[in-house]
Amino acid sequence: MVYRMHANALVIGSGLAGLTAALTMAEAGLEVILLTSGEDLDDGNSALAQGGIVYRGPDDSPQLLERDMLTCGWRHNSVRAVKYLARRGPQVVQELLIDKLQLPFDHKGGGSDYHLGKEGGHSVARILHMADRTGRAIMEGLMAAVKANPNIKILTRRTAVDLLTSNHHATLLEFKYQLLNQCLGAYVLNEVSGQVETILADFTVLATGGCGRLFLHTSNTRSSIGSALAMASRAFAKVMNVEYVQFHPTTLFHRAERRLLITEALRGEGARLVNAAGEPFMQRYDPRADLAPRDIVTRAILAEMLKTDQDCVYLDVASYVKNLEEHFPTVYKGCLQLGIDVTKQPIPVVPAAHYFCGGVLTDSAGRTTLERLYAAGECACTGIHGANRLASTSLLECVLWGHSAGQDVAKRAGSKAAIGRRLLDSIPDWVSPGSNRNEDPALIAQDWATIRNTMWNYVGINRSSSRLKRAFEDLRELNKHIHDFYRETPISKAIVDLFHGCQAAYTITIAAMQNRRSLGCHYRID
Repeated sequence: MVYRMHANALVIGSGLAGLTAALTMAEAGLEVILLTSGEDLDDGNSALAQGGIVYRGPDDSPQLLERDMLTCGWRHNSVRAVKYLARRGPQVVQELLIDKLQLPFDHKGGGSDYHLGKEGGHSVARILHMADRTGRAIMEGLMAAVKANPNIKILTRRTAVDLLTSNHHATLLEFKYQLLNQCLGAYVLNEVSGQVETILADFTVLATGGCGRLFLHTSNTRSSIGSALAMASRAFAKVMNVEYVQFHPTTLFHRAERRLLITEALRGEGARLVNAAGEPFMQRYDPRADLAPRDIVTRAILAEMLKTDQDCVYLDVASYVKNLEEHFPTVYKGCLQLGIDVTKQPIPVVPAAHYFCGGVLTDSAGRTTLERLYAAGECACTGIHGANRLASTSLLECVLWGHSAGQDVAKRAGSKAAIGRRLLDSIPDWVSPGSNRNEDPALIAQDWATIRNTMWNYVGINRSSSRLKRAFEDLRELNKHIHDFYRETPISKAIVDLFHGCQAAYTITIAAMQNRRSLGCHYRID
């Protein structure tokens, strides 16, 4: 078996951002290695996205979209990034998704005009969709294109362990003395063979998604544990805004490992949040009522639950939205499987951890502060979200920054940009850190329970100095314990995931402690 590989580019993650980056580079003639931790490329959150992707409405303008993003993000956004997305984003949707992949977005009554949705924080209808399975449909189109491209080598059931850098991993002293630190690829665990592979690349793109699984209640898939945040931090790439974790206000209230998302598009079509007595309540908390930004709606729901002493609130869909089975089949079928007929009864909903607004800091081309390392998608902090994400900008950010990163790498790639053979040869293969075979599934499960309960209770929707201090102390001890365990125990996916998850949770907690300003998703009650 081959444990050492080299390519022009390595893409870590196979969601919308990773696939877009890989396809863009491959079509420019680059050899690309694409990693996914699952059995197939749709293992992450992208395929779960229901609402849609921001495009442009008939009465829309880049300036109007900019204003909505800045308002929703509490003006903590990067103005440059917001302007870039507002102008270039819809163009990339047109070029890649509509013209190239010819995705069948919904039209009005079979006509030529698109049926555009409106969600919280948007001043006009501008959201393209394919019923309520937009993410799945886009992923299917991209996956087909990626799998058909001979320049892309797909490696499944792979988990990145660590980024390779010239300052830290090179064995030759001359490279350690260089001021410029460069990313050279990654150590990658092959879950099937149990071996760690050395994958070297001239350029590396992080696209591993968010961190929702660090919290007790979430809409995210298993892989969303903040692994890019952990790896980038260890490699000393700059991270930013990691305290801003967005909670989706409406996920189905039921016992499940992953909460079913109840798309915001339902409220865009007229559905209203009501309390246990059937009374609409959002107007009391914000003049935009049910279409206020997500951070405001989330806190309003929490306040209403405390006021009425109830475990949830309800989304009244049946009274306001027609053709539910046709327009929202994912929500309709998902609820029906649990005995809830949304055409006849309200949906019980609660907030859950949903989207990571911060991450690895990038510019408009996806470049990070570590040379040769790029980031795209939810793991990146592009600056467009600020302190709170505007609905349905996530898919657009993935497409735009995946495309931009791919284009930038393609421009830079070539013989002059390739990493020298002497440097590549100085990177050693993985050496197992320990031989104590003391991995215990019960202990790992308990550590995850500690992380998730700590993050939910102390670093969740409402935060305070005392809660964050408690989280910091608990996670500091756990982080030290897991570091020691990691050095003594043969590597496995369970251990790598726990190591990344604990470090990511600790990093988020420290950022939340240091930011004493209550803003957007980082809401401090003190």
